[in-house]
Amino acid sequence: MKAIRVHAAGGPEALVFEEMPRPQPKAGEALVRIEAAGVNFIDVYVRTGQYKASFPATIGTEAAGVVEEVASDVTGVRPGERVAYWGVLGAYAQYAAVPAGRLVALPDEVTTRQAAAVLLQGMTAHYLTHATYPLRAGKTCLVHAAAGGVGLLLCQIAKKKGARVIGTVGTPEKARRARQAGADEVILYKEADFAAETRRLTGGRGVAVVYESVGKTTFDKSIDCLAPRGYLVLFGQSSGAVPPLDPQVLNQKGSLFLTRPTLAHYTATREELLERSSAIFSWIREGSLEVAVDRELPLASAEQAHRLLESRATSGKILLIPQG
Repeated sequence: MKAIRVHAAGGPEALVFEEMPRPQPKAGEALVRIEAAGVNFIDVYVRTGQYKASFPATIGTEAAGVVEEVASDVTGVRPGERVAYWGVLGAYAQYAAVPAGRLVALPDEVTTRQAAAVLLQGMTAHYLTHATYPLRAGKTCLVHAAAGGVGLLLCQIAKKKGARVIGTVGTPEKARRARQAGADEVILYKEADFAAETRRLTGGRGVAVVYESVGKTTFDKSIDCLAPRGYLVLFGQSSGAVPPLDPQVLNQKGSLFLTRPTLAHYTATREELLERSSAIFSWIREGSLEVAVDRELPLASAEQAHRLLESRATSGKILLIPQG
C-alpha cells in the first residue's frame, strides 16, 4: 500500500510518499480501508519532533473509511461498516490497523469525508465548550483563529450554547467566514490590537474565556482579554510554544485560570468518545452544524497540505484522499 512516512523529524519535506506492507489486524484491531484522512496541527507536531514518535513512522491520527477485516476476538465492528477514528498514528495511508475500541460507526447521513473533517476538531470544540469551560447564555468568549477548522466549529457550538462570540482572524474573507459561522464580532488582528478591541467590545470588563489555539504570538495579550476569574484555555500552539509563565501573573491580572487541555483526556473512556462523537454527528444530521472543508488533496500531496496548514492560509479542514 501507499503511505506517507517520516524517517526523521523535520520540515514538510520530511513527508515521504512510499510503498509499505499493508498492515494486518492484531488482537483487538480492525483493518480500515481509508477513504479520507484529516490533516491537523498534531501531525505537524509529530513531524517536527515536538510530540514524540518512533521514526520511521506513518503519521496522521484521524481518518474515516470502511472496515475490511477484523481480528478474531473483535465483536464490536464488522467488515463493510463505515467508521471513523482519531488518536491512532498511521492515518496517512491507504490502510490502517486500528484498535476496535477507538472506532465510531458513522450514521448513514454522514459521509466518510465529513467524518474525517470533523471528528477530531468537532470533539475538541465539544469538550472545550461543554466541559473545560461550559458556555451558557450571558457569557462571552474569545475564539482565536475563528475561521480555522476548530474555530469555525467553536463559533457554531458556542452560539448553540447561547454565548456571545468574539473572533480573531487575519483577513476580511476569513472575517466573513467567522461571522457566517456565528461570531457576533470579528477582530482583524493585523489591523487592530485584539486585546484593546476585546476590552472595548466588552465595555472594559473582558471575556469569560479565551479559547487559545495560536500560542506564542497571542498568549500574553489573551491574558489581557480576560475578565476577573476568567479562563485561558490553551489548546494549541500553531505559532509556537508559549514561554514559561510566572503564576503570580494570574493573580495580578484578576485571579485567572489557565489550563492546557487535550482531547485524549476528554475521550479517555469509550463512553466519552461515543458521547462527543454522537453529539457532533447528530448536529450534522439535523443540519445545525456545518463542516467546512478547505480542500481535498491526494495522499501524495501531504507536503503541500502541511505547508498550507502551517502558513495559516486555509479556512476549514484539509483532507488527504488515498488514491487507488
